[in-house]
Amino acid sequence: MDIDKKYDNYDFPLTAAEPQDGHAGHLSQQQIAQVHQLRLMLEAEGYTDRLDTLTLLRFLRARKWDVMLSKAMFVDTEKWRKETKLDETVPIWDYPEKAEVAKYYKQFYHKTDKDGRPIYIETLGGIDLTAMYKITTADRMLTNLAVEYERLTDPRLPACSRKVGKLLETCCTVMDLKGVTLTKVPSVYSYVRQASVISQNYYPERLGKLFLINAPWGFSTVWSVVKGWLDPVTVKKIHILGSGYQTELMKHVSPESLPVEFGGTCRCDGGCENSDAGPWHDPEWARPAWWEKKADEKTIQNSGSQIETPKDAPSAEAALVAEKAKDETSVEAKQTTAA
Repeated sequence: MDIDKKYDNYDFPLTAAEPQDGHAGHLSQQQIAQVHQLRLMLEAEGYTDRLDTLTLLRFLRARKWDVMLSKAMFVDTEKWRKETKLDETVPIWDYPEKAEVAKYYKQFYHKTDKDGRPIYIETLGGIDLTAMYKITTADRMLTNLAVEYERLTDPRLPACSRKVGKLLETCCTVMDLKGVTLTKVPSVYSYVRQASVISQNYYPERLGKLFLINAPWGFSTVWSVVKGWLDPVTVKKIHILGSGYQTELMKHVSPESLPVEFGGTCRCDGGCENSDAGPWHDPEWARPAWWEKKADEKTIQNSGSQIETPKDAPSAEAALVAEKAKDETSVEAKQTTAA
């Protein structure tokens, strides 16, 4: 691929680990030209941030190399970043309620899979929005999700790339469905729906592999229908596993990289969900992230259990209604766009 000296300031390997079409180091002349075309179009509209080649390639792949659709996706992402003040939030973000939220919903990065990708783990069975909204708010949960995506982009993936000597741009996700019942589906869905909008619309091409473990009875039947709606490329990344998932999962993740509660052997001090263990903390591979360079002495201090739900925050019931309304609006907007 062509390196643009103005935007491509990389300090990690730039050849994709796998020789996939449309990925860094494996581009056609036409694809290189499409990167230049997309960048010129965005510059013409005044965009100057995140115009590096790897970012533009992700948006182009996400929209099947349709430059106009890729541009629209990029512009929507930049609009969202501006509305949420994400660039200002990331350097000072603090989430002291994490330990309390984790009693109902764990989300954490932990070490790497056998390909060197960061492992991301979620547990969905304990989600209780009524209880969680007494601890935090839906907006803070979604902001934390976005911040973690930023930290996946930098410093996690660059550190992993340096360690394996190849470019890594995706993560390995383990989603535990144990405890997800029919009565919990509506509340689980309402949050996951919002979270998926952030991941699909604003952080494309970040999923390497997804393992759904402890899938409940009947889930395979539902999946056989759902996968017909998805892109075949995405479907190949998703693995549905029941309670006997360990054998298959261990083909991709070493026991020492997996927390003991998921069948591995790792027992980090203070809990694996709190350790953030990985190459991104190893001095040999880690480098300061952009947001660490931008952070200053005004970084918010961790206030522990002093966190309170804001007075003007909606009640749990109101939040649920609002979330459902957002979902319906999102669906209608997509149908209108498709039409």
